[in-house]
Amino acid sequence: MGTMIDFPEHDLTAYRADPTGEPRGAVIVIQEIWGLADHIKDVTDRIAAQGYVAVAPDLLGHVGLTPEVGARIFELMFSASEEDRLAAQPQMRAATTPARQPEFASWAVPALRAVVDALVEEEGVDGRVGAVGFCFGGTYAFALAAADPRVRAAVPFYGNFPENADLATIACPVLAFYGEEDHGITDGVPELESRMEQAGVDFSARVYHGVGHAFFNDTSPSKYNAEVAADAWDRTLAFFDEHLVR
Repeated sequence: MGTMIDFPEHDLTAYRADPTGEPRGAVIVIQEIWGLADHIKDVTDRIAAQGYVAVAPDLLGHVGLTPEVGARIFELMFSASEEDRLAAQPQMRAATTPARQPEFASWAVPALRAVVDALVEEEGVDGRVGAVGFCFGGTYAFALAAADPRVRAAVPFYGNFPENADLATIACPVLAFYGEEDHGITDGVPELESRMEQAGVDFSARVYHGVGHAFFNDTSPSKYNAEVAADAWDRTLAFFDEHLVR
């Protein structure tokens, strides 16, 4: 089990899990739109169990989207009741609108860089920092890679590349995962691959057939695909092993 830590200069808290031995590096885990949910804490614990210092910043807590708020909306959105699902829509808009404003990104990227600041100097980490993110967090994994050349590997799961980021500034290899049926995001992958190639970025995109958005989230039975999630997890760990471990 991990613990909560603070970055008071950025009004940020984070969940941290530590490995049982000498660290193999550090990984920043960036949350989905549901907040710092138990699923994200579990992913953070799983990464720590692989030998990495793992830190999951609570970015959305900064705008009041707590795990409790996220869980309530999540339950409504995936309810069997059409009335519940309809009720979830305005709640979702209200909860997420602050995180979609330009000023949020202006705060969030420096806040993520502050997490990098703390990790790169840690004994045993020795500058070996990577990032993984899911949905909203996938977008911010891209954003952090573009904003901080100290990041050595980035793994965005089904995230859009942020409009206000410059992909030409990405200095690390990127492995991105997508679901074929997640058309709003996945349909843009060929263009993104072309732009990455033109910019000279080491970018690999893997599109899984027969699944949609959030296929990795095992707390969402309607979206989760165990076989695909296991494959993506194995590839993620191999990627970090290649680029973070000496």
